[in-house]
Amino acid sequence: MKKQLSRTTLAAAAMAAVLGGSPGAWAQVAGSTTTVEATVTESVRLTSGWSVKKTLMGKTIYNEAGVKVGKIDDLIISTDRHVSYVLVKAGGFVGIGRHDVAIPVAQIENRSGKLVMDGATPASVKAMPEFKYATDATRRDQLVAAVDRDIAHGRAKLAELEKMAETASTDAKARIDVQMGALQRDVKTSEDQLAEMKHATVERWSEFEVGLNAATARLRQSIHDAAG
Repeated sequence: MKKQLSRTTLAAAAMAAVLGGSPGAWAQVAGSTTTVEATVTESVRLTSGWSVKKTLMGKTIYNEAGVKVGKIDDLIISTDRHVSYVLVKAGGFVGIGRHDVAIPVAQIENRSGKLVMDGATPASVKAMPEFKYATDATRRDQLVAAVDRDIAHGRAKLAELEKMAETASTDAKARIDVQMGALQRDVKTSEDQLAEMKHATVERWSEFEVGLNAATARLRQSIHDAAG
C-alpha cells in the first residue's frame, strides 16, 4: 500500500503543474501595479510547476539496489495535459552514444526523496527504443493518417448501414436513415476539413488542426452511435 501511495504521489505532483484550473479571483503580480489575468488556482499551478521541476528535472533514477540507471532530462505532456513520461538519457559517456528514452511516470517511485525504478538496469534502459521529438511535418503526417482512418471507418459503417436498410422493417429503416444522414454529414465534413488542411501551405496547416480534430470527434461519435 505504501509503495502504491508513493507512486501515486509522484505522478500527482507531476500532473499538478499542467492540470487546468477553475475560475477564481484575479490575482496581482507582486511588486507591480498591473492586474493580470491569473486566477488564484493558476497561481498555485505555477508554484507547483517549480516544485515539479525541482522534484524531477535533472534527477537521477536508481533501481532498488541503488544502482544509477539514468537521469531525467525532460518531461512529456500527453494530449490530455498530464505529465505521462519522463525522458531519460541512457548509455554512452559525456554525450557520446547517448540517446533519450521515454519512461512512464507510473513506473517510477519517490522513496524518501530518491527516484526508484524497480527492476531497471543501465543496460535495460539503454536497450529501450530511442525517443525522438516529433517534427512539425511528422505531427501533420500523423494527423492526416489518423483522420484518413476515421473517414475509412465512417465509410465502412455507411456501407454496413445501407445493407441493413435493405432488409429492415419500416420503423428500423427510419432509424437507420437517421443514423446514415448524421454519418454522411460527418464523413463529408471531415473530408472537407482534411482537404482544406492538405491544400494549405506547410506553415499554415496547424491552423486547421482544431477544426479537423473537432470534426473527426463528431465522426467517431456518429460511428459509435450507429454501432449501438
